[in-house]
Amino acid sequence: MIAALFALGSVALLFVVERTIRSYADEATAIGLKSELATLAHALPDTGMAGLVDTISHRQSTDYEQPFQYLLVDARGKRLAGNLPANAARLGWGQLQFADDPGGTGAAGGAETFQSLGTRLGNGAILVVATDTFDVQKLRQRVDAFTIWSGIGITIIALIGGYVIGNLFLRRLERVNEAVARIMAGSLSERLPRIGMSPEFDHLSKNLNLMLDRIGELMEGLRQVSTDIAHDLRTPLTRLRHQLEGLRDYDSLDAYRNGVAAALDQTDDILAIFRALLRIGSIEGGAGRQLLGPIDLSEIAERVANLYRPLAEDQGKAFIVRIEPGVVVVGDAELIAQVFANLLDNALKYTPIGAIITVSVDEADRLPTAIIADNGPGVPALERDKILRRFYRVDTSRGLPGAGLGLSLVAAIARMHQADVRIGDNNPGLHVQLTFQKDVDLSRKRDVEF
Repeated sequence: MIAALFALGSVALLFVVERTIRSYADEATAIGLKSELATLAHALPDTGMAGLVDTISHRQSTDYEQPFQYLLVDARGKRLAGNLPANAARLGWGQLQFADDPGGTGAAGGAETFQSLGTRLGNGAILVVATDTFDVQKLRQRVDAFTIWSGIGITIIALIGGYVIGNLFLRRLERVNEAVARIMAGSLSERLPRIGMSPEFDHLSKNLNLMLDRIGELMEGLRQVSTDIAHDLRTPLTRLRHQLEGLRDYDSLDAYRNGVAAALDQTDDILAIFRALLRIGSIEGGAGRQLLGPIDLSEIAERVANLYRPLAEDQGKAFIVRIEPGVVVVGDAELIAQVFANLLDNALKYTPIGAIITVSVDEADRLPTAIIADNGPGVPALERDKILRRFYRVDTSRGLPGAGLGLSLVAAIARMHQADVRIGDNNPGLHVQLTFQKDVDLSRKRDVEF
C-alpha cells in the first residue's frame, strides 16, 4: 500500500514537472514573438513603411539561422514583405501549418507548424511574425516520453521495493509474534526482539519489554507475597488452632474465658495483617490518587509527633522535634500521617530506654524533606534494602510484636506520592528520609529508591 502511494505520488510529481516544462517552452516562444513584433512595430514611425520592408527583407536575407518568419501586407491586403503566405495575415495569436518550411529552416518533409502573432499598424497595415514550433514539439515529445517511462520505472521499483521491504518487515514481525507466543505459553523471561525497521518500532519494542519486566516484577512480588503469607501466617494460625484445641480441656469457666480471649487476640492479629495487606494493595493499585491535593506537611508531622511524644516519655526516651513551618506537598493527609505514625512506632518499638528519637521537616535543596531518626541498634547495611519488603523482619526483631508490614505500607504510600525513601545509618541508629517532589505528575507512579 505504501509502495503504491509512493508510486502515485512520484507519477503525480513527474506530471507536474512535465506540465511546467511545457508551459515554460510555450511561454518562451510567446515572449520571443512579442519581443520581435514590438521591435519592428516601434521602428515604423522612424523608418516608415519602406524602412520596415527593408528591415524585414534584410533579416530574411542575411540571418539564415534566425527563428522568425514574417509577413507585411498593406491595408488592402497586398503583400509588401515577408515569406509567409498571404492567408497568414491574421491578428492576434494563431497557428499556421505548411507542407514545407516557408523559410527553409525546418526539417525536410512533413507538415510544419508555426506559432504566429499579428498586429495592425497605425497605417492599417498588418504585420505578422511567426516561429517554427518544431523544437518545442520535439521537447514536448521527449518530456512526455521521459514522464511515461520514468513513471513506469518508478512504479516498478516502488512495487518491488515495497514487496521486498514488506516481506522483510513481516519476517521480523513474525519473530516478535513467536516471542509473544512463547511468553503466552509461560516463558515469562522471554523478551521481544528489536524490529529494526525504524526508531519508532524499536521504541515500541523497548517499551513492551519494559512492560514485561514490570509484569515479571509484579508476578515475582505476588509469588513472594504468597510465600510470605504462607510462612508468616502459619505460626499464628497454628498457635490459634492449638489455643482452640486447648479450650476443650479447660475445666473451669475462667480458664475457658481466658483461652477464648487469647484466641480472639490472636485472631485480631491475623485480621490486622490482612487489613495491612489490603491497604498496601489498594494504595499500590492507585486508589485515591485523584484525591491528592496540597497539604501542610509540617502540620501533619507536628500533630503525629505530639501523639507519640507522651509514649516516648513514658518509655524513658528523648523526643526531639525540628519542624520548619509551612512546608507544603501534594498528597493525602491521612496517608502521610500514617507514614509518620508507622516510622515513629518502629522507632519506639526497636530502641532501648534512653534512646533519642528525632523528627524533622524542612525544605532541603528546595525539596520538602521529612526525616525520622534514632540512635538505637539500627539495621545492618546488608538488610537496609530489604526492610521495605512485605513481611521482612530483621532477625533481632522477630521476637517483638508485628508482622513486618509497617515499612511496606510506608513504601507503598511513598510510591503513590512519587516520594523517594532512603534508609541510612544514623551512626548509631536508623535514619529514614522521605523526599517529596514540588510538582507531582498524578498520572504516573514512581519507584522507591534505596
